[in-house]
Amino acid sequence: MNTSRLVLPFIAAILCGPALADGDGLDAKAVATAEGLRDTAMRGSQAYAIVESLTTEIGPRMAGTEAYDRATAWAQAKFKSLGYDKIWLQPVTFPVWERRAERGRIVSPFPQHLVLTALGGSESTDGELRAQVVEFDSLESLKAAPDGSLAGKIAFVNLKMRRAKDGSGYGPVSNVRRSGASEAARKGAVALLIRSVGTDSDRLAHTGMMRYEDGVAKIPAAALSVPDAELLANMLKRGKPVTVALDIQAGVTGSKTEYNVIGEITGRGKPDEVVVIGGHLDSWDLGTGAIDDGAGVAITMAAGALIGDLKKAPKRTIRVIAFANEEQGLLGGKAYAEAMKDAMGTHQLAAESDFGAGRIYALHAGVSPESKPVIERIAQVLAPLGITWAEGGGPGPDISPSVPYGLPWAELQQDGSDYFDYHHTANDTLDKIEPAALDQQVAAYAALAYLAAETAVDIAPAAPAAQK
Repeated sequence: MNTSRLVLPFIAAILCGPALADGDGLDAKAVATAEGLRDTAMRGSQAYAIVESLTTEIGPRMAGTEAYDRATAWAQAKFKSLGYDKIWLQPVTFPVWERRAERGRIVSPFPQHLVLTALGGSESTDGELRAQVVEFDSLESLKAAPDGSLAGKIAFVNLKMRRAKDGSGYGPVSNVRRSGASEAARKGAVALLIRSVGTDSDRLAHTGMMRYEDGVAKIPAAALSVPDAELLANMLKRGKPVTVALDIQAGVTGSKTEYNVIGEITGRGKPDEVVVIGGHLDSWDLGTGAIDDGAGVAITMAAGALIGDLKKAPKRTIRVIAFANEEQGLLGGKAYAEAMKDAMGTHQLAAESDFGAGRIYALHAGVSPESKPVIERIAQVLAPLGITWAEGGGPGPDISPSVPYGLPWAELQQDGSDYFDYHHTANDTLDKIEPAALDQQVAAYAALAYLAAETAVDIAPAAPAAQK
């Protein structure tokens, strides 16, 4: 018996490390390359320099403004300087909402200034509006108010947001912001005030988008800073009528076409198939959009550029998207989905960074059972970064409109414990970002994107019932 036929494979197994998972379509060289990308990023990436450039040279870049036009040119130039070999624009058309002026004050019984900000999409007050305030502790209690009971009054919904690492406290409170104005108008209210959707105690208000329902009166809506919401609640506890004056000048001024900015590293073997990563280029107008979502744009730009620096490109194309106008309704993501719906089968995997600048701690994916070995192998490469693989999660905001068309997705879940301290406020600025945290995220996105692009497996989406 020739024992060398047994010994040599055994030695090879020791030298090469653990055997690859069945069905992942990745060889040892591909895995080693991904590990090299990971380790290179951890020694220092370009992400912080990119977000510093965006926040310093452009700053706030709300959709529909001249600043967003400058951000578009900035993104094109940045993709070029980072070595992307294809850069293109995808049009996105939408109504332009403008914030012009906003003031609030308590008139009686104890006159005081209020710190507030108009919600995106709000109508104006048409001069100063004065009315008595009625407090509610939830959207449900507002809905339960008798019809007509708020005639001529201002509804005030004072619902506190719960802090959570995964951001799960956001949904219930953001529903107040989105639909509260129409619910209040149904009861006869002339305006809506809400406690800011945030977990901080700073005297800074959080803006965010709201929507008017068809056939319901459009009343002005604004968010109070958390301390001001508590001030107003304390005053109402005295049992005396509280009158507030609001002067909000805002509204839709027309429509405009802006652009998703897209950079690509062309694949060597299957260039028409793509792995998509990205973030959204627009921000609200109060801060400089550092964590929402300059960080996401910077992380994914840097990750793609790192892959582009390899001597040999991956099999499939890496597509990095700086989405337009996410803040006012995922409009860039919806435009991408509509434009690509007939070509969604060429999309290997998509992942979006849009949850601030906290470190990544988990990997989730919406893929078929047959494709999971690829994700599990990626998880092994990400494990040294402190990232674990788990079921659940969901696609990023701008990725989500493409999921119904068959887009497989991955989620690199960030620690958002303090994200909603700064979200949609004037405090969303560069000093909130730790450069080393961005490096960890670049490491994760680069390894994820590279292995998804390199595997011999065509990743398929999860069945519709399994998507969340």
